[in-house]
Amino acid sequence: MHSVLTVNSGSSSIKASLFSADGARRNFRYEHVRDQREAFDRLLHDLEGDVPDVIGHRFVHGGEIADPARRVDATERVRLESLIHLAPLHLPGNLLGLDLCLQRFNAPQIVCFDTAFHATLPELAKRLPIPNELGLRRFGFHGLNYAYIAEMLAGVLGDVAYKKVVVAHLGSGASLCLMENLKSVDTTMGYTPAGGIPMGTRSGDLDPGVMLELAKRYSPEQLSEVVFHQMGLMALSAGESSEMNDLLSSRSENAKFAIDYFCRQARAAIGGFAAKAGGIDALVFTGGIGEHSAEVREKICAPLAFLGFALDAVANRAGINEIGLAGHKPVLIIQADEEIMIRNLCLSAA
Repeated sequence: MHSVLTVNSGSSSIKASLFSADGARRNFRYEHVRDQREAFDRLLHDLEGDVPDVIGHRFVHGGEIADPARRVDATERVRLESLIHLAPLHLPGNLLGLDLCLQRFNAPQIVCFDTAFHATLPELAKRLPIPNELGLRRFGFHGLNYAYIAEMLAGVLGDVAYKKVVVAHLGSGASLCLMENLKSVDTTMGYTPAGGIPMGTRSGDLDPGVMLELAKRYSPEQLSEVVFHQMGLMALSAGESSEMNDLLSSRSENAKFAIDYFCRQARAAIGGFAAKAGGIDALVFTGGIGEHSAEVREKICAPLAFLGFALDAVANRAGINEIGLAGHKPVLIIQADEEIMIRNLCLSAA
């Protein structure tokens, strides 16, 4: 049994967990990071001399490969660099975290991909309605957490876990996944993590004509800034906030509008999956918003009675694992834990 350090390095935060060989776990969180080097220096200090046998990194995008994880060598490092254009908001931070660990630790580095869980997408879900020779397709994201949820479902739902289950990963980045037999068969995010439902600063799906119009008004660099940092809840709330917690505590009409818009689009995605699959059998909330906001869960589920879903108001406010009303289809809250999946992948690859 090896000790494993898991690292999730973004543009403004670093999350790490140390899984010791004896099974103990220590979590480290560094929010609002301005200098990742300083944050990694703090991590080294906080490890208090513990040296991991292997280090696993969350990478948002793995490109065309279906491997859930790969050991990093010179060739793989070059390949990862070539993927930046696919996730420009995330991959630079992921790569910097990898490089800093390569400098600071003499241990194997394993990269674990958020896209890999969606390698099971059927062609009908994978294809985009554009010329195939362009080489662009739906990838899907949040796969490490979806894989974790899939591992947990059987113990919670029994046989229902193998039926049609929608998992809503709702946070500053948000997507939904339709699972059948615990495998991804559809998901809302597409070629990049900017698609699907609205998010903190990303719009989700847009009329292509809107993007063509914006491309006339902005340079490519300016447009990238708008697409990844100025849309979503930030735009819907007229600049009030990109954070759902802030909007929920606000009394402004702009905040209320942004919340209602987000919830409407989330339940539209659930309804769309139900139409594609001929019904769904269970609904799971995960991610920061999905786990912690009773109001958002209620707004999403209230119109879904026609699909057989209803919330137990007391259970929903308490935020317990099973929040569905008795006699209706299961509705669950499962806490996200990408770190567990990274550890498991590292132990398999080490």
